[in-house]
Amino acid sequence: MELADRAVGFLLTSFSLSIFTYYTFWVIILPFVDSDHFIHKYFLPQEYAILIPVFAGVVLLCFLSIFIGYVMLKSKKKKA
Repeated sequence: MELADRAVGFLLTSFSLSIFTYYTFWVIILPFVDSDHFIHKYFLPQEYAILIPVFAGVVLLCFLSIFIGYVMLKSKKKKA
């Protein structure tokens, strides 16, 4: 089981590092590259660099609020 946990941890770390590298290159380095360079075809337009994290944050907050509300309602029913 420990080997499986390490494998999952390694995969999650690799996935997170690759997303971080992609996003960092997209937001910090790509604006300084000429717009006709071939590398631009591998990235979305710059507007999405803000919209995607904002949307992900709103979805995360919604799910977190729903979960907290569900737990509060469940604990209230348990006491009664």
